[in-house]
Amino acid sequence: MKRILGYILGGILILFLVYFAFIYFIPYSEGTRSGELIKFSKKGVVSKTWEGEISQGISGAQIFQFSVMDKENEVIEKLQEFEGNYVKLTYIERYDTFFFWGDTKYFITAVEKSESPHFRN
Repeated sequence: MKRILGYILGGILILFLVYFAFIYFIPYSEGTRSGELIKFSKKGVVSKTWEGEISQGISGAQIFQFSVMDKENEVIEKLQEFEGNYVKLTYIERYDTFFFWGDTKYFITAVEKSESPHFRN
């Protein structure tokens, strides 16, 4: 009986590890988005994660929500510095997420300040 229980628990653990590796190492898509950085904060009750939003339209009707992993210190610092400005974000979209990574499936890997197309000279 103990042996069967051990096989079942071992099988569940292996399935979880395979699922975790799939989510972590295989992105669904990669790309860039630009907009005005309107929100960036660390939030959560059990696990604090970095979450943000950019507005991609003049009226703010199109909002792109994203997460940043804790290991991305340079990205976090730049996002805090550029809040309220127009930015270009490079992201990886994952198939799914875990509560300790972030609220969204979009994870920012790079950020740069950009010019707004709405207010060009």
